[in-house]
Amino acid sequence: MSEHERLLRAGGLAILPTDTVYGIGCAADLPGACERLYAVKERPAGQATAVVFGSVARAVAVLGEPLPEELLPGPVTLVVPNPGRRFAHLCGASPERIGVRVPELAPAVAALADAVGGLAMTSANRRGEAAPGRLLDVPPELRSAASLVVDGGVLPGVASTVIDLTGPEPVMIRPGPAPPPA
Repeated sequence: MSEHERLLRAGGLAILPTDTVYGIGCAADLPGACERLYAVKERPAGQATAVVFGSVARAVAVLGEPLPEELLPGPVTLVVPNPGRRFAHLCGASPERIGVRVPELAPAVAALADAVGGLAMTSANRRGEAAPGRLLDVPPELRSAASLVVDGGVLPGVASTVIDLTGPEPVMIRPGPAPPPA
């Protein structure tokens, strides 16, 4: 087990670059770490948070459900059915649905996300402020709360497109860098 994995398995938070913005996250299967993440972000307890994986294969293995591989990996968060109610503590009021993200990550970050079984991750900004495209744009209080900080250089700075795939037709919840659903 790597030192970074140990930090996250111990409940630590991490600031990590994605293919869109910097995120702050923790091991998704540790409710206590997720509560700390929510507290640091001042995120409402009932707000859903996506689970980030380093690979589509790991996401499918953990969730036990297929994912539309034509959209992943990429700058998109998918809201998909969650019949197994995996990570229910991250699903808000709807544990039968879950947000899943498989961004194009640096190999070490992807390996870390998969090694811990997925990361509960949200943008590394204060509530209501712009998502950070540079590590310097991450608020100091979030950086100081993190056990691990990875500088990935300058990122696009536009949060992922969010698409809900739980209904009969795909619905765009938040526009972003990925094209709208067909």
